[in-house]
Amino acid sequence: MKIFKGLAGIGYIRKLKEFKLAGIYIHIPFCRQACHYCDFHFSTNLDSMSRMAEMICRELELRKGYLRGQDIKTVYFGGGTPSLLPVALIEMILGQIAKTYNAGWEEVTLEANPDDLSSEKLATWKYLGVDRLSLGIQSFDEEVLKFYNRAHTAEESKSAIEKARKVGFEKFSLDLIYGFPQPNHDLWKRDLATAIAQNPGHISSYALTVEEKTALGMWSKRGRFTPADEDFVAEQFEILQEQSSKSGYIQYEVSNFGKPGQFALHNRNYWQGVPYLGVGPSAHSFDGKNRGANSASNARYLKVLGQENTPFTEDNLSEDERLNEYILTGLRTLWGIDFDVIHSDFGVDLLSSRQAVIRQMEAEGWLIWKDKNLSLSKKGKLLADSIAAALFI
Repeated sequence: MKIFKGLAGIGYIRKLKEFKLAGIYIHIPFCRQACHYCDFHFSTNLDSMSRMAEMICRELELRKGYLRGQDIKTVYFGGGTPSLLPVALIEMILGQIAKTYNAGWEEVTLEANPDDLSSEKLATWKYLGVDRLSLGIQSFDEEVLKFYNRAHTAEESKSAIEKARKVGFEKFSLDLIYGFPQPNHDLWKRDLATAIAQNPGHISSYALTVEEKTALGMWSKRGRFTPADEDFVAEQFEILQEQSSKSGYIQYEVSNFGKPGQFALHNRNYWQGVPYLGVGPSAHSFDGKNRGANSASNARYLKVLGQENTPFTEDNLSEDERLNEYILTGLRTLWGIDFDVIHSDFGVDLLSSRQAVIRQMEAEGWLIWKDKNLSLSKKGKLLADSIAAALFI
C-alpha cells in the first residue's frame, strides 16, 4: 500500500464533515536498498534519519491549521521503509501529533519489511499505539524476490507474521505483486494461496508496472526484460478476484481486499474523500477541496523546514477537475458514485448527459446500480480508468 495522491470530490466531504474525520500520512523516505520496480521517493543514505524525523515534527507543527481542527482518526507511516526508523523517532513523531492535533486515532498503520521485524521492535510499536502493520511481501517465491531486489526471504515473511501475532498484533495487510512474466499462472496461484493461508485481514495487490526511471524500466528499454502482456496480467487480476472472494475477502477498492470489519480505515478514507495531511518529502495532502504535495527531495525538505518554511505546493482544482476526480476515485470503490451528490454539489446532471455511454457500459456488464449509486462490476474493474474517463466532464 502506497501514497494515494489526494484525488477526491467534495460530495463525500459534505457527508463526512459532521464526523470531523481526518488523517495524517507520514512519508519516511529511506530504504535499505532500491527495489527494481519502485519509483516512489526514497534514499538509501540513512545518515539523516534523526534530522528527518525532527523536521517532520516541525512540519506537523507549522501546518497544524491545514486540517482546520478536525479530529485525527488515522495515522499512516508510509514510504520508503518506515520500519527502518528507530522506535524512538516513531515515538517522537506520534508524540508530536498527539501534542499538536485533536488525536483520538482509531488506527495507526506502519508499513514494514519482513526482514526488519524483531519481537522487541514489534512489541515497542504496539506499546506506542501502532495497531496495524502493512507488510511488503510482494511474493513468496525466492527467485522472484531476488529479481525484485527485495531484502527479505519468503521464510522471513511467514516468520514476521508469526512474531507480530505473538506480541498482540491483530490487524495485518499483505502487499502482493501480480503480473510477473511466466509461461503460466502457477507462480501467482502459489503466491496468492500462501498469502491467504496466513489469514491476514487485508490484502493489497498491484500489477507489476515498468516505470521509466527504475531498473526494470532501463532493462525493458535495453531489451533485457519483457513485461507480461495485458491479457496475461488481466487473467491474474481475475484469479485474484476469484480466490480472494472464495476466501471471504471483499474487494472494496480495485486493488484492496478486506475481510468484513477489517477494511483499512486510512486507505478507505482516501477513496471516500476524507481530508488528510501528508508530511515528509514527496507527501501529498488533501484539505477537502484542493490538494498539493511536498518537494520530492530530502535535501530540499530539510533545508526549507530548517528555515521555518514549508515545502508544500498547493494545486487549486477547478470544479470540473473535482468532479472528475470524484468520478475516478468513487468508481474504484465498493460504494461507487452518487448521482444525487453530483447534482447537488457540482450542479451537473451527469446521469442525463452521459446516459448513452452508461447504457452501453451496462450492456457490456461493466457497471452495477445500487439505488442511485453506480459502481464497477468485477469485469468493469479491469477497465476502471477507461470507464471513469468516459464519464468525465
